[in-house]
Amino acid sequence: MKILILLALVAATQAVSFIDLVREEWSIFKLHYSKKYDNNVEDGFRMKIYMDNKHKIYEHNKLYEQGLVSFKMEMNHFGDLLHHEFIRMMNGYRRDLNLSRVSGENKGSFFMVPHNVTVPDVVDWRQSGAVTPVKNQGQCGSCWAFSTTGSLEGQHFRKTGKLVSLSEQNLVDCSKKFGNNGCAGGLMDNAFSYIKANDGIDTEISYPYEAKDDKCRYNPAASGATDTGFIDIPEADEEKLKIAVATVGPVSVAIDASHESFQFYSSGVYHEKRCSTVQLDHGVLVVGYGTENGKDYWLVKNSWGLTWGEAGYIKMARNMSNNCGIASDASYPLV
Repeated sequence: MKILILLALVAATQAVSFIDLVREEWSIFKLHYSKKYDNNVEDGFRMKIYMDNKHKIYEHNKLYEQGLVSFKMEMNHFGDLLHHEFIRMMNGYRRDLNLSRVSGENKGSFFMVPHNVTVPDVVDWRQSGAVTPVKNQGQCGSCWAFSTTGSLEGQHFRKTGKLVSLSEQNLVDCSKKFGNNGCAGGLMDNAFSYIKANDGIDTEISYPYEAKDDKCRYNPAASGATDTGFIDIPEADEEKLKIAVATVGPVSVAIDASHESFQFYSSGVYHEKRCSTVQLDHGVLVVGYGTENGKDYWLVKNSWGLTWGEAGYIKMARNMSNNCGIASDASYPLV
């Protein structure tokens, strides 16, 4: 009888210790990412989501350790979100708003491959100074705006030698007449069309980001760059995308980022078997390409801050049947 009581006490002590450990870990997460909730019920709900997400990450990384997948996952600032909350909040690319490819309005030109061109095996436009630091779109579906500015920043740099950070908020507030919906979504070609018609986009410092829809207040005197149109790269053609990235510079692309594996991506070459090549929901920027451990990849700049991925970047599978639609909707501005 004494043995049974002792075992029960040990089990109870271990259970309490585990609960205390979970709560301590949860407290550290909240402190690290400055998370605050309205009440204890919400706090408990979010802690349960956090623990569920942590378990999914653990199970995935076991596969990584066994060599069965090519990338790792890691807890980040999205850890307290249900997956559908994450998608609704962060993924704002809306292919149905694409006036240029669907209806022929605001139509861009098509990419022509240069004659007798040989491209290098590795490209990284960061090394040339053509890429601004990683930005953070916050809780606003404005990924399309960050993809747009990133591509134009690169083209403006190549033309002028000056790297100017451009205003995503300018696009969020002012490009609705061109088919975009601010924090509710948009796409890059529509934004390029707005910039051309507007004859400019303000600098980020003059029109800072707010992560919310606001009144348009474009100031021509603060314009940092403009474009004269845009080029669409042939759909789903990774080879032409490679040539464009190598010869032109950073390219705006749309991808399927609707999977938890993308939400918690940490490092390695991201290949998601469940990815669609047509159901695209997130705008990002290809700034290069290369090969890691025998796996070809696209070097992609995201807009979710430095704590996501590889300091804000992700290596996405290249030459894997257009995985996640990386080459399905690719374009860049003319300057």
